[in-house]
Amino acid sequence: MTTTTGTTTTGTTTTTTPAGAAGTTALEARFEIARQVADAVLFEGYVLYPYRASAAKNRLRWQFGVLVPPAWAPAHEEHCLQQTEILMEPKGQARLAVELRFLHAQRRTVQQARPDGSFTDVTELHLDDRVLVPWDEGTEERVEMTVDVADLAGEGVRVPVTRPAREETEDVRDADGLVLGRLLRRTEKIDAVVRLRASELDCAYRAWKLTAVVENTSPWAPDENGADRDAALPRSLVAAHLLLGLDKGSFLSMTDPPEWAKGAVADCVNRHTWPVLAGEPGRADVVLSSPIILEDHPGIAPESIGAMYDATEIDEILALRTAALTDQEKREARGTDPRAAAVIDLAESMPPEVLERLHGAVRGLREITDPGIPVDAPTGLESLEPFDSQAVFRPETPWWDPAHADPVDAARQPVLVDGVPVGVGSRVLLRPGLRRSDAQDLFLHGRSAQVEAVLHDVDGGVHLAVTVEGDPGADIRREQGRFLYFQPDEVSALEQTGPAADVIPLEGT
Repeated sequence: MTTTTGTTTTGTTTTTTPAGAAGTTALEARFEIARQVADAVLFEGYVLYPYRASAAKNRLRWQFGVLVPPAWAPAHEEHCLQQTEILMEPKGQARLAVELRFLHAQRRTVQQARPDGSFTDVTELHLDDRVLVPWDEGTEERVEMTVDVADLAGEGVRVPVTRPAREETEDVRDADGLVLGRLLRRTEKIDAVVRLRASELDCAYRAWKLTAVVENTSPWAPDENGADRDAALPRSLVAAHLLLGLDKGSFLSMTDPPEWAKGAVADCVNRHTWPVLAGEPGRADVVLSSPIILEDHPGIAPESIGAMYDATEIDEILALRTAALTDQEKREARGTDPRAAAVIDLAESMPPEVLERLHGAVRGLREITDPGIPVDAPTGLESLEPFDSQAVFRPETPWWDPAHADPVDAARQPVLVDGVPVGVGSRVLLRPGLRRSDAQDLFLHGRSAQVEAVLHDVDGGVHLAVTVEGDPGADIRREQGRFLYFQPDEVSALEQTGPAADVIPLEGT
């Protein structure tokens, strides 16, 4: 038996209307935990810092889990389907809950009111607190279904998914209620299908391989003149991913399966998505199949203060940079998208103690020189003698501390370069070669520099840490220890410093 649910979409949110058992399943609470990570997947890279539509990196959006119409996919190296395969061990009359989640791109046009009551398209509409600009918004869509595992045998189950085209307007008014313009939102029709099937493994355990396919089946095709990606996106499933749950039984980890299942796991084919165990740590009855590769039981860092959407960035950096935007930049960000406006408000209202928490966190470390191991600890190590903390050597200064007193300071020992001793304070001429230099090194060819340190690596190589003469940031580089590095055969000595007797000769000189 298959139970599906209908959905109603308003603005940028989706309200789910349960039907039958869906929505009342015991998995709902565990799904809710998994949705915290799924929401991060759904909006990964949705709008990037500086959160303005005019920013170059916000002009090519929707990079993860985009399932485009099949007629458009082949010529543009994008995908119209994603396939999840994972092993599961259902118990009894188990039921599988499936939740497809994606964004539906809707095109927002900005129109200005005319004196005659009509409206005309504009590229900007200035309000007191924001500047409205054309933009593609993403509305959250969710499709839920519950299936008896027994019904997945053979051809399995096929569930069609349709989102109709629609058009809606929103008046834009000033503080006095006067209509200044309106936002016109157009959404194209989406057609898709979810196919579920399962086959029992030939092994000593009651295990099944589950296959879940999400496919865009839109009949739309570009005309003879072709179409760009902007034309395909409103008909695409964006950031598509699946939540899977068993009411009785469990799934097997794809990265750490039991020994008996390793061969079957290796035979699973996952295309453009990857399933991981989700929900509460220690449980295995919920799976998130994500277009972004995650580890089992991923979670949101407790220090995170809210969604900032910007891929690969750090919340602390984003918060500081966002708070430093000019008032005009903030007005445009607020007019770009309500979610961008929320980021601006978040950065502006963040108290110092919350920002301090974003500076970093270390988890999972413990002191290895604990006074002892409790004899009643269930570790199996009860027969071991306790650590003697006095017997552990604790140097006053760690070996990696640059201030550590060393009778021979290699960083200050000169080396011979073309027979001339070069050490700390020496002036050298930079002449990087093509053999191991990058483009930035080549820009410094012929520049003079001062040697700040002579460094030796574990392989016996020698490196000169230098600052470029005339660099206005040289003092800051010295304070932070951020130097440029060249090997001795990439420089020429400009003057001799230090006695030759202290020179460490280079191999072969």
